[in-house]
Amino acid sequence: MIITRTPLRASFAGGGSDIASFYRRFGGAVVSTAIDKYIYVTVNRKFDDGLRVAYSRNEEVENLGQIRHPIVKNALKILGISGGVEITTIADVPSRGTGLGSSSSFAVGLLCALGGFQGRFMAAQELAELSCEVEIELCGEPIGKQDQYAAAYGGMSLIEFNADDTTRVTPIIMPKERRQAVESRLLMFYTGSTRSASALLEVQSEAVSSNLAKQNVLRSMVQLAYQLRDELQSGAVDNLGAILHENWMLKKSISSGISNPEIDYLYDRAIAAGATGGKILGAGGGGFLLFDGPAEKHLAIEAALVPLRRVPVGFERQGCQVIFYHA
Repeated sequence: MIITRTPLRASFAGGGSDIASFYRRFGGAVVSTAIDKYIYVTVNRKFDDGLRVAYSRNEEVENLGQIRHPIVKNALKILGISGGVEITTIADVPSRGTGLGSSSSFAVGLLCALGGFQGRFMAAQELAELSCEVEIELCGEPIGKQDQYAAAYGGMSLIEFNADDTTRVTPIIMPKERRQAVESRLLMFYTGSTRSASALLEVQSEAVSSNLAKQNVLRSMVQLAYQLRDELQSGAVDNLGAILHENWMLKKSISSGISNPEIDYLYDRAIAAGATGGKILGAGGGGFLLFDGPAEKHLAIEAALVPLRRVPVGFERQGCQVIFYHA
């Protein structure tokens, strides 16, 4: 039996520039961090030669072609596993449409566990690349590449997407006290609604691919990612909120589906209560709201967003890990 633990992620600036139609022309960059919310994947040898997959539904089939879960099917296929395995998964938070990169964290954790099942170790780079291949190429999802790298590597990083399809992950180095200062400023709230990230990202990709003004918006968001990297490393953590706010205003202008009147209302209430900036995590439209603000304003911000549920969030320095292995 193998159990993996893979972090979810929160992105701060540059999101959307990891879509191939953009970065292959202009290059992309995001600042994101792994967070202390996880997806756990268990892989165990099955008594017979069939396959069992348990997630929000239960699949027990005789052969690979009968599996309905696309990530599971293609992960097994890419690793050459045709049967004799049971796969189960659980998550700390709702696992679809919440903007925390859950599908990619699942793909990374699954590939890591299946690699362990085969007696093979996969480093972060290989895990990220294989996960991108499974999700983007084999499953045909119109998504970007940041989530797979954030899940595989962990930590807070500047992730750069190059025109030649290579990806560079550079950790943002901060002393422990500064990292804790950033953590202490963040508030995350669950809106209670989810959405299809794939559908939103497909619309956003189409909007950007042929619209010069929207391309320039994303290029400005990429520059904000580099600016945020510099501010955090120099110690100017109080500037995080202003960069989050500017990034959110830019992102909303790309597509009407990124925000909606309810999200705008909640955002404005948080700002009025003392938040310095924020954003919807992920593609937009629902999921989790992230805000920055001084600690003395947190109670007022929480009160302004009642009845939304605040979810404590901290940074995770490690990427995907095997936490149990029994051959």
